Amino acid sequence: MIFDTASMYFRAFYGLPSSMQSPHGEPVNAVRGLLDAMARLVTQYRPDALACAWDNDWRPAWRVDLLPSYKTHRVAGETPAAGPSVVGAGALAATGGLSEESPDGLTHQVPVIREVLDALGIAVIGRDGYEADDVIGSLCHQHEGRTLAVTGDRDLFQLADESTRIIYIGKGVAKHDLVDSAWVMAKYGVPASAYVDFAVLRGDPSDGLPGVKGIGDKSAAQLVDRFSDLEGMLTAASDPSSAMSPSVRSKLAGAVDYLAAAREVVRVVPDLPLPELADGRLLVDRDRIDRARLATLDARWGLGGSLERILTALSISE
Repeated sequence: MIFDTASMYFRAFYGLPSSMQSPHGEPVNAVRGLLDAMARLVTQYRPDALACAWDNDWRPAWRVDLLPSYKTHRVAGETPAAGPSVVGAGALAATGGLSEESPDGLTHQVPVIREVLDALGIAVIGRDGYEADDVIGSLCHQHEGRTLAVTGDRDLFQLADESTRIIYIGKGVAKHDLVDSAWVMAKYGVPASAYVDFAVLRGDPSDGLPGVKGIGDKSAAQLVDRFSDLEGMLTAASDPSSAMSPSVRSKLAGAVDYLAAAREVVRVVPDLPLPELADGRLLVDRDRIDRARLATLDARWGLGGSLERILTALSISE
């Protein structure tokens, strides 16, 4: 089971009251909400291995070079290139020191989350120049066996196949959807293998993807169904004898450069080096739990029942 860590703690922060505080009065809603979500899902699915994917670079330069609008609206401004240490971690130099806008009350919780995950013995995996999505995609592609990826990000629907399911928490952990390719087809009218092209066509304002003007969910699905992929669509658009309508032909012709760039932006990287898969670091193992360190963190931050629940869940899953 792989957790899209930032996606989960942002949702916990906004979904739980800021009155959930440490003994010193600091909000800990993101920390406790993340732990409770993890505990619930680990208890329900009982995975034998766990990983928390980390955004070493939430807005990689190579994606911005391809599509300058990518996540532009989330940029907070210039900040020092520093952050918590993670497996494969490094500075945020690739984004020029630009950090993701983070609300008051959340910033101080992120290092606490990292410390608690460390003390629980759960591997936190990040790669310089890449997002958590890329780590998740690489883990899913390279793991030999069934994989569950927990996220609130629809882009990861592209990973759903016979061995990978997406636990989509867009409506909350308690009401999560277990997404496979059939679910994607029923929801959007395209197979999961075509989700990238579908998403590129319709756009996604939350990621700064403008989409093709005049093409929404329905028309994007129809294009995928009729022409299979972007190559097929563009071939038809350039062929005067094709059955494509003049209106759609014009829309696609005016978006050729965007379509080529956006597809590479949306597609997750499948082949990052992942030595963690071979060294046993992802296996659930109570011997890795640092209980003394957890006690110190609990006393400082007041993790209470949330810490107890994740410890119980890890014991059940082992």
